[in-house]
Amino acid sequence: MITFPNESAKYRTAREKLLHKEIELRRAMEAVAEARRSLPPGGLVPQDYVFEALDAEGRPSKVRLPELFAPNKDSLVLYQMMFPRHPQETREVATGGETAKLARQDQPCPSCTALLDQFDGAIGHLQAAGFNFAVVAKTALDNLTALGRDRGWKNMRLVSSAGNSFKRDYNSETAEGAQIPLLSVFHRDDDGIRHFWSSELGFAPTEPGQDPRAIGTCEILWNLMDFTPEGRPNWHEQLQYAGQAAGAHCH
Repeated sequence: MITFPNESAKYRTAREKLLHKEIELRRAMEAVAEARRSLPPGGLVPQDYVFEALDAEGRPSKVRLPELFAPNKDSLVLYQMMFPRHPQETREVATGGETAKLARQDQPCPSCTALLDQFDGAIGHLQAAGFNFAVVAKTALDNLTALGRDRGWKNMRLVSSAGNSFKRDYNSETAEGAQIPLLSVFHRDDDGIRHFWSSELGFAPTEPGQDPRAIGTCEILWNLMDFTPEGRPNWHEQLQYAGQAAGAHCH
């Protein structure tokens, strides 16, 4: 048992009780991860999807889904972002940078943008560990790459699905065209590319008072807030904040 300066016996007793719950949570997280790894093979990708992306020289080009897999890296983590934002989104739009030139309904989701701000620094490590990562959005490639420049993203591969049905087919777009956030994983094997897992928890109903936490274990910002006595505030991510230059990224 450890202690910290000037803590009371009451604090230490409560903290030890909480520690047991944290151990139980860790055990549950490991069990869920093991069950996820044990899923049977998912469905084969039904068509040869072609996206818009920048090539190695920074020129617009066509890229097929298999080309998002580097040699000897057989898993692709793909974040399907809401860009354009959901039709019911009421948060402020970008007021600076290239993204500010877009109409309100064509601008990106602030929450997806904030999440990708957090992911960008991790991607180099993820790739070094043997995995692929990309972001797909329904918006035109020019809009997506402009957002990347505005945010200062350095590591993410950005691809546009404006010319295909990928997001609709993989449950990240409604029949009416509204965008839905989804984290998906695809795996390459001898038979081709298969869907392995997606964050279906985002479609499941929540109990009263619960946060949806669709990908809760990797939402850095919100998990940091959970460590504080205030907890998660009644607050939402924005594309810019007071005191921050409009259009500036959040690093």
